[in-house]
Amino acid sequence: MCKGLFITVEGTDGSGKTTQIKLMEEFLKAAGNDVVLSREPGGTEISETIRNLILDPGNKDISPLTEMLLYAAARAQHVFQVIRPSLESGKCVICDRFVDSSYAYQGCGRGVDLKTVADVNRAAVDGVVPDITFFLNIDPRLAIERRIKSTGADRIEQEKMDFHMRVYEGYRKMALLYPDRIKSIDASKSIEEISLQIKTYLKEIL
Repeated sequence: MCKGLFITVEGTDGSGKTTQIKLMEEFLKAAGNDVVLSREPGGTEISETIRNLILDPGNKDISPLTEMLLYAAARAQHVFQVIRPSLESGKCVICDRFVDSSYAYQGCGRGVDLKTVADVNRAAVDGVVPDITFFLNIDPRLAIERRIKSTGADRIEQEKMDFHMRVYEGYRKMALLYPDRIKSIDASKSIEEISLQIKTYLKEIL
């Protein structure tokens, strides 16, 4: 049994996060753990409302700073209402994106000052830090194409490829800076191979 284990999954859109999160949930439940799945932006009614605002393709005039603040606001509510209470009750929380996405997308992708991103999100997460983060590492040109074919494109996914490349490089840099927490997974491999590598890391921390 795990006690308050916080797992986050990061990567560009189309990297296969949804599939691997479902497999992680099955693995952890089979080991006897109570699992909570969530996502960012979202996870609560208020945060989902903010998500719809952020991702609406019609909202093209949102400034990079406004976008970062909206993500952080959704995150603060998510931590307060879902993540912290779940961890305190001993549950395993698997979250599709967390604070690393703000560094990658708004910091590296949009060019918002990284110190500003850090300061705002320090307040938003209120001391809650993932125990382990899986970065699904795949060429964004392949990932985005795969995502758009599957579900269409939201406001962020409609950005030009150079934006997605900056985001990708941001993730790669963070994986190098925080290797103890962020585990880079080759997401170009088969679903089974990716899942096996993730499960190996999970067994180590359970």
